[in-house]
Amino acid sequence: MTRRHPQALVIGLCLTIGLTGCSSSGRLLDSGFSYSNLPVADGSVVAGEGHSVLFKGSPLMLSGTGVKVGDHLRDVKLTDRDLALVNITHTAGTGKVRIISVVPSLDTKVCEQQTHQLSEKNHGLDKMVELITVSIDTPFAQKRFAEEAKIHNITFLSDYRGADFGKTHGLFLRDPHLLARTVMVVDAHNVIRYLQITPELAQLPDLEEAFKFARSLVTAS
Repeated sequence: MTRRHPQALVIGLCLTIGLTGCSSSGRLLDSGFSYSNLPVADGSVVAGEGHSVLFKGSPLMLSGTGVKVGDHLRDVKLTDRDLALVNITHTAGTGKVRIISVVPSLDTKVCEQQTHQLSEKNHGLDKMVELITVSIDTPFAQKRFAEEAKIHNITFLSDYRGADFGKTHGLFLRDPHLLARTVMVVDAHNVIRYLQITPELAQLPDLEEAFKFARSLVTAS
């Protein structure tokens, strides 16, 4: 069997994920974003070496030291939209519950919808928790996306420098150099209390379940 070149895999991956969202008509919200009827993943894979996610049924291997529920978020620096380095354990919302949404690339329809859902369908949680999106997109691309999407309630952090966040948490896909689609809820003490890594990269995470879990943590505090 001929092994596909990583660059070709990246192109195919981005096109497929992007086109998935174009096949369904959606509902237009005030933001101007049209939501499509995209599949939501059921269950989660395990983070770290020796595990994989699927892309069109083909496995992509995860790299790095995996985290699990009950682990502390690990010290690693990402880049914000102003090119400042920010430790993921010390963002603006440190000391509060945080929802961290990890996407492969904001330039795909599934990632775009995941980020709009985080911003617009969190049922008022953005007033109580910090919403964070992490991707390997450059800070410039993240800034452009946020401005064009009119999203102001999400902290965007880029892992473009060396994929250190992905490697440190076992969420890095070495080929095609992307992050696995993930949502995690972190409590006020930086403990990961909820974690879903979608088994199929082209499916959305269950953000509604993450929202419910985050609200339960806020209510209990």
